[in-house]
Parts: sequence; structure tokens; C-alpha cells
Amino acid sequence: MNDFYKDIITGTVFITGLLGFISGEFIISSTLFATAAIASNVNLNRKRGKAGQFSCE
Repeated sequence: MNDFYKDIITGTVFITGLLGFISGEFIISSTLFATAAIASNVNLNRKRGKAGQFSCE
């Protein structure tokens, strides 16, 4: 999957979580926010690893 599509999916999950929060679905929105945060961090770490900038310090 292309990085652009991963970013689109992560953004969509975040926006869906935001709409769920506004409508009062707090458990679902919390889950969606956590999913977006984890997906964003995983994608960022993969990009850093490919560029050779990953360090375990």
C-alpha cells in the first residue's frame, strides 16, 4: 500500500473519531483516536527506518 493511502486512511480514522466524540460516542471515539495514533507512529517509524535514521538509543 502506498504511503499516501496510509495517510488518507489514518486521517479518515481520526476524523471519524472526532465526529464520534462530538456525537457522544466516547468509547468508540477513544478507540479510533488510539488506532490513528498507533498507525501514525508505525508509519513514521517505518519511514525513518527506510531512510536509515532509526536509532535505539
